[in-house]
Amino acid sequence: MRYSRADYAKMLAAQQEVARAEEDYHRLRAAYVEIAKNEPGHEVALAMIGCDMDRAHARLQALIGLPRMPFTHDPSKTVLRDAERELKDREKESA
Repeated sequence: MRYSRADYAKMLAAQQEVARAEEDYHRLRAAYVEIAKNEPGHEVALAMIGCDMDRAHARLQALIGLPRMPFTHDPSKTVLRDAERELKDREKESA
């Protein structure tokens, strides 16, 4: 079976995206473990990094084709709404 250059480019891009997602997950996990060891009473930091770590793990699972876990955190609707509003504002400013 022969692959076109476009197919090869897509495959390479997918591999790079998986590698970035894996790096993000491991970086967040290392930060979580570091704070848990050195500052176990810093519950807010642990919670925030833990949520980001869960999201990174869910992203990695989605990229490699695994089903989502039932406890996966999604970005809140408020955060998404604020991001959309900011994007629209930037588009208006640039027009």
